[in-house]
Amino acid sequence: MSGVPVTAGTPREPALVARMFRSLRTRNYRLWFFGQTISQSGTWMQSTAQSWLVYELTHNAFYLGITMALQFLPVLAFGLLGGLVADRFDKRRVLLVTQTAFTVQAAVLFALVASGAVRLWMVWALALVYGFINVVDNPSRQSFAIEMVGPDDLTNAVGLNSVIVNASRIVGPAIAGLLIATAGISWAFLANAVSFAAVIAALWAMRAAELHRRPPVGRAKGQIRAGLRYSWHDWELRVPLVMMAVIGTLAYNFSVVLPLYAGDLFHRGGGTLGALMTAMGIGALAGALIIASRRRPSYQLLVGVTLAFGALILAVAAAPTLSFAFVLLVPMGVFSIMFIATANALLQLHSTGAMRGRVMALWAMVFLGSTPIGSPLIGFIAAHFGVRVALGIGGVATVLIALWAGFELRRIRNARRARLDAADDDAADEVPSGLEAIATPRR
Repeated sequence: MSGVPVTAGTPREPALVARMFRSLRTRNYRLWFFGQTISQSGTWMQSTAQSWLVYELTHNAFYLGITMALQFLPVLAFGLLGGLVADRFDKRRVLLVTQTAFTVQAAVLFALVASGAVRLWMVWALALVYGFINVVDNPSRQSFAIEMVGPDDLTNAVGLNSVIVNASRIVGPAIAGLLIATAGISWAFLANAVSFAAVIAALWAMRAAELHRRPPVGRAKGQIRAGLRYSWHDWELRVPLVMMAVIGTLAYNFSVVLPLYAGDLFHRGGGTLGALMTAMGIGALAGALIIASRRRPSYQLLVGVTLAFGALILAVAAAPTLSFAFVLLVPMGVFSIMFIATANALLQLHSTGAMRGRVMALWAMVFLGSTPIGSPLIGFIAAHFGVRVALGIGGVATVLIALWAGFELRRIRNARRARLDAADDDAADEVPSGLEAIATPRR
C-alpha cells in the first residue's frame, strides 16, 4: 500500500461536474439556463425549417445564401447601435422586448406557411425583421451573463450558454426534421413561437435585486467611435475579432452548405438535413462542456482549436460518403464551439464593464454580421463549383487565420519580452552592481 487514502482520488469527478455547472448555483442564471434551452431549441427548429423551406421554394444555393444574408445584414449595418443600447439600458427589460418581438416574427411565418400563402419574398422580409430584432437582442443577451453570475463565474456562464445553444442544436434540428417529414414544415415555426414563452417567463421571474448591475453609460458624443478604437487598440480584443471576421465570413455558412450536402450531393430529404445538423450539434455540446469545465481560457487554446476546426472542415469537404460525413461532423462540432466559446470568453474577460456591450456588438457584427457577405459568396461558389469546394474554401481560410493568430501572438510576446529586457537593462544601468556600490565613495 502506498499510504495514500483511497478517498484521495474519488472527489475528482464530482469536483469536475460541480465546476462545469457552477453557475447554476445562482437562481437567476438557473432560470435563464432552462428558459433559454427551450427557446433556443425552437430557434434551431426555425433555422432548419427556414433553410429547407427556401430550398423547396427555389432549389437554388444562391437564394439560400441571400436568405442568410438578409437575416444578418442588420447586425452588420447597425450592430454597434445595438451594443450602445446594451450599455445604456437595463438589459433584462431590453431582452423582454426583443424576445416578445421574436415571438411575433415566428408566429407570422407560421401563419404564412400554414395557409400556403408563403412566397420567397415574404421569407426574405421576415428574415430581415429577425435581423433587426437581433441587432439589439444579441449584445444585450451576451453581456447579460455577467449581470446574472458576476465576474468570478463569467467564463463558466459563457461555456454554459454555449451548452444551451448546442444542446438546442441537437434537439431543435432533430424535431424539425421529424416535423418536416410528418406533420409539415409550418409546425416547426409554430413550435418556435411557443418556445419563447419559456425565456420570457424566466426573465419575469428573476430577482432584480440579485443582478450584478452597474450604472448605465450616459449619453455622450462619439461613443460608437470610442468602442471601435477601444476594441482595435488592445490586441487581446483585436486578435479574436479578426479571427471571427474571417471564419464567420468563409466558414460559418452551414445553413447554406448543409442543405446542399443533404439534397444535391447525397440526394436526401429534410430528415437527413436535420440529422446532419444534429451530428454537428452533438459535437458542439461536447465542446461547450469542455470549455465550461475550464477555469480560464487562453490565447494558445484559441489558436489550437481553430487549427483543428479548419482541418476538420477540409475533411468533411472531402468525405466520400454520407456516413463518413456524419462521423466527421461530430468532432468538427466540438472544435467549432470551442473556438466560439473561447473567443467569446476572452473578449468579455478583457473588456471593461462600460465597453462590454459595444465589444460584444462587434463580436456579433463579425460573427453574425459577416453572414450577409459570406453566405451569398459561399452559395454562389457552391452553385457554380460544388458544395465540396465551398466547404474547402472555409477550411483553408480557418487554417490560415489560425496560423496568422499564432504568429501574431508570438510577435506580441517577443515584443513584450524585448520591452521587459530593455527595462531591466535600464534599471541595471541606473542601479550600481555590488562591486560598483562598494567602490563608489559615500558622500
